[in-house]
Amino acid sequence: MMFAIALAFCAWDGRHAIEFIGLKNFVKLFTTDKIFQAALKNTIVYVIGTVPLTLACSLAMAVLLNQNVKLRNFFRTVSFFPYVASLVAVAAVWNMIFSPSMGPVNQILATLGVENLPKWAAGKDTAMLTVILFSVWKNMGYYMVIYLAGLQGCNPDLNEAAELDGANRWQQFWHITLPQLRPTTFFVVIMLTISGFKVYDQMYMITQGGPGTATMTLVYYIYNVAFVNTPKYGYASAISMVLFVLVLIVTIIQFRGSKGEN
Repeated sequence: MMFAIALAFCAWDGRHAIEFIGLKNFVKLFTTDKIFQAALKNTIVYVIGTVPLTLACSLAMAVLLNQNVKLRNFFRTVSFFPYVASLVAVAAVWNMIFSPSMGPVNQILATLGVENLPKWAAGKDTAMLTVILFSVWKNMGYYMVIYLAGLQGCNPDLNEAAELDGANRWQQFWHITLPQLRPTTFFVVIMLTISGFKVYDQMYMITQGGPGTATMTLVYYIYNVAFVNTPKYGYASAISMVLFVLVLIVTIIQFRGSKGEN
């Protein structure tokens, strides 16, 4: 860790001697490196898109499957399965489903009369949306389980008292259940945010960072700079430090916000 921090202020290709260059790596990142700027923007867009959507879907499924419904255990298993399934397998299936030419999604849209069919992962405007939807579908089952555990700790007596006072289901959820889930929600938001900033595997399996730089993220760019073509370990370490500071700032803000709510 200390070596990576020090390396961010140096130039090194792994073969020649390490050369100290000060802040040149960081100056280049924010002035002339268009790929880094695109990757930074894409990473922020990905986090903004995945965190609230995954949070809402996992919470909705947890509330639904916490009730006495038929085949409850079956639906819990089905919801959790994408998270434990092989990423290579589910990414291949996802690409087939959203194939611009033969995918069932576009075939359904064509049947409904949509003329300009989206290209999904192959289109610059829809590639990030495709990856976001994939990430939400794959991960919401895991966070659903966490919310189910949180719901087990909620006090049912409060809901019964509220029901006697005339509160409907939505009022009970908003004013009683949701406040009791604040610690769980805080944990889920932190985990989703960190995993969102360090996303790599989804981009690699579905879009390879393309088309162009449409889905290039910081971690994917770090990998390319450090291990593809001519290695630039110092420059890659500088990008890593930017990512580290970004995640640290967001986490501190979330912790302070949680303290204020408590």
